[in-house]
Amino acid sequence: MISTALAFWLVGIFAGNTHGDVNIGLKADEDGIREFHLAIGDFYKAPENEVIAVRKRGIDDDELPVVFFLAARSGISSKAIIDLRLGGKSWLDISLHYGFGPEIYYIDVPDAGPPYGKALGHYKKKHKSEWHKIKLLDVDIVNLVNLKFLSKHHGYTPREIIKMRAAGESFHKINRRVKKSKAAKKNKAARKKPAKTKPPGKRKGKE
Repeated sequence: MISTALAFWLVGIFAGNTHGDVNIGLKADEDGIREFHLAIGDFYKAPENEVIAVRKRGIDDDELPVVFFLAARSGISSKAIIDLRLGGKSWLDISLHYGFGPEIYYIDVPDAGPPYGKALGHYKKKHKSEWHKIKLLDVDIVNLVNLKFLSKHHGYTPREIIKMRAAGESFHKINRRVKKSKAAKKNKAARKKPAKTKPPGKRKGKE
């Protein structure tokens, strides 16, 4: 028979293995990596275990949003997309493979600074009818997809994300910073909100 202590341990393991703990065994989330994975899953409507599975196949954290961006756009499974990626295809090659040109990565940010100025400059130099001829590098696509993802997910302007990226921050650290900032603002607003008081009721008794 299983001892009482072992039974409780097993219950704890299976009860904890939910949406929030599928990456048991990974190191503590010191850099906001897990928060980044959760944000990706939330935005692209993908379960966390699928995000983790893609990462375990060798896809870099910064490239995870590209996988799920293309999966959501094409309706193709993330597995099929990473099979092409691990087979040596560039992100642009994969996009074209599914019938999407460079135009899907465009985001309107006039006079964007580094590292976005060069990538977005390709679009400015060509008429929209010629955008399909643009040759984006992998780094360009990774930067543009993460810019779309982080700004839309958190309700920030693209310029705010670009400013943090230009300062050298990684995408998962930007995600954590923005999340903390939003939580702090929410808490501050809650503290300022006056407590509701009940209006004085009519006293009962003889009149």
